[in-house]
Amino acid sequence: MGKVGLIPESNKKIACAKGSSKMDITDIRLKKVYKDGKMKAIVSITLDNEFVVHDIKVIEGEKGLFIAMPSRKAADGDYRDIAHPINQEARARIQSLILAEYEKALEEGDDEA
Repeated sequence: MGKVGLIPESNKKIACAKGSSKMDITDIRLKKVYKDGKMKAIVSITLDNEFVVHDIKVIEGEKGLFIAMPSRKAADGDYRDIAHPINQEARARIQSLILAEYEKALEEGDDEA
């Protein structure tokens, strides 16, 4: 992927299970997609400098941009997430940070960020 995404300290924590501390998103890397269609970028995030999630997609939907977590096709033909946040707070924080990085890459004209 590309350059390391610098994330403000106050914005990079995501919620974990009850009673535990929050995880830091320590890196966001994205690669813009230049084909016609709804997918605009493919993203990898690193958590606590220890765990990475690849193939998060930035999608242009009817109501604006959103992220789709990595998934694979199941035997029944449906797609199932293979990695995903377990609560809405974590999903919202991850989406907010990824979309901010995507908008920043658009403004700077970077292919990779």
